[in-house]
Amino acid sequence: MDENPTVLVTGATGFIGRRLVNRLAQQGVSLRCLSRQHRPDTPGRQYCQADLFDRASLAVAMSGIKAAYYLVHSLDSGQASFAEKDRLAAENFVAAAEAAGVRQVIYLSGLGQGEGELSDHLKSRQEVAEILAAGKYQATVLRAAIIIGAGGSSFEMLRFLVKTQPVIPDPPQLDTLCQPIAVDNVIYYLAGCLQQPKTQGRGFDIGGPDVLSYRDMLKVMAEVSKTFNLYLPVPKLSAWLAGRFIGLLSGVDGNVAQALLHSLPHQVLCREDDLKELLPQRLHPYRESVEIAFAEKAAAGGNKSC
Repeated sequence: MDENPTVLVTGATGFIGRRLVNRLAQQGVSLRCLSRQHRPDTPGRQYCQADLFDRASLAVAMSGIKAAYYLVHSLDSGQASFAEKDRLAAENFVAAAEAAGVRQVIYLSGLGQGEGELSDHLKSRQEVAEILAAGKYQATVLRAAIIIGAGGSSFEMLRFLVKTQPVIPDPPQLDTLCQPIAVDNVIYYLAGCLQQPKTQGRGFDIGGPDVLSYRDMLKVMAEVSKTFNLYLPVPKLSAWLAGRFIGLLSGVDGNVAQALLHSLPHQVLCREDDLKELLPQRLHPYRESVEIAFAEKAAAGGNKSC
């Protein structure tokens, strides 16, 4: 690979993308940030207006690129169309990457493979991973469960519930086990894969050190935020109704909330931890991750996304 190649980051203005761009810029990486809106360049960061559904604009964005991050999804498009849009966007990205001679692609996907019948959200993540991995370049796929960080949809949904709902519906799905990971740990892994050749052409499960039920995750978050909630047992949770409710009253897109809630019954645990050996770091425990996220929210002005 060139001594200092330009790296393309799709989803550069999103929850993960913004943090990754900051980390890579600090490391002196030359960056091209893909955005659907025009944005002025900043030192070390070139913004390129392009759309994953427009192959011509993608060809321009990919010119001269040797490594690229794929950090996008279409969950905000709604249950009926997001999987089709995710598939088309991934296929367009692969075609443009191959034509440009890209050598490495890094994709942040979701855990849940091998857990029986998956939700549409998790199936789409898996399909996108397969499309990207089939490209004529070295692909790295990182699979994460819930990522804990201020501004992330999963964290904001949990925060909304414990901070605003004195009584939380308690369906059996809240017994499902999850292995959350702090956003800082995810960013470290993503940035590290760019420099570690042994990650190329492989997929990795990534998670934090704690395995908890969703109910326990809510309770820890309530303790950290010094709130108290009662849990009302219910036989079933309507993902559609809960998603609309969360979308109306919180900063989380209702379609995104609905897609994530449909995945609630699926256990999302790491089946291997090989990346910990290739890119060692201290993994934040869940409570500490929540404390950091709440501190970031406070520093950014309370309810504003950061």
